[in-house]
Amino acid sequence: MEAFVLFTNQTQGRDRLFRAAQYACMLLGHVLEHQAGPGAARAALRQLEASMSSGRKLFRLGNMVHAMVAARQTIQLPDLVPRICLTASNLIRALYFICDTVLWLKSVGLLPHIYKWKWRNWATKCYYYSLLMNLTRDLYEISWLLEQAAEKEKAKENSFPSDTQDQDLICLETERQSQPFLPLLYCTLKKHPPLLLDTTKNLCDLSSPLDRLGIYKTNPGIIGLCGLLSSLVGILTIAKPHLKLK
Repeated sequence: MEAFVLFTNQTQGRDRLFRAAQYACMLLGHVLEHQAGPGAARAALRQLEASMSSGRKLFRLGNMVHAMVAARQTIQLPDLVPRICLTASNLIRALYFICDTVLWLKSVGLLPHIYKWKWRNWATKCYYYSLLMNLTRDLYEISWLLEQAAEKEKAKENSFPSDTQDQDLICLETERQSQPFLPLLYCTLKKHPPLLLDTTKNLCDLSSPLDRLGIYKTNPGIIGLCGLLSSLVGILTIAKPHLKLK
């Protein structure tokens, strides 16, 4: 109970809970619509989804500052590729939060004359490009780990590992004969849960901007499911910081 209270006292924790509820409502609404469920239930879910979205915008008002601080930290990373990707991602996210704040001011009537569609499109593009930067960093980390694992496997391919710490090499050597890449990828990500979770989260998050920008059209059910999975991963990494990719 204390852990839950501590979690909900964090701005990011509250945002993740609202986000999970928002996408759960979207998913349930799509299921009810597909199965011709009660109209009143679908309307209630749409209203709850809108309320969750508005609540999230309120929680995110200060996130632009957090994104700028994060960019200042990531620009000092020693590795070039993560430095460029994460710094660019944080700067783009700061622009996204500016657009998001303008949309919130529009929704509460403080900026009634702005063109909502234009700002929403800018926000979606910023979110999309930020995700691409994060995924580029994830792919770089995966590529580097695969290269290291392959070199380690090659160095020990003529010896049978007896140490329990080398059991993953047995897995690689056994399965590599039929599928050279997938077992290597599986065993590598299995040893690095933060990277697996971060990649999964970013891939799930892509569904919404891809649909809004018309790059890959899908349906609210898929977007709701992907958003819910992403939110659950986010909740997990906040509750257990050691699972968050550094």
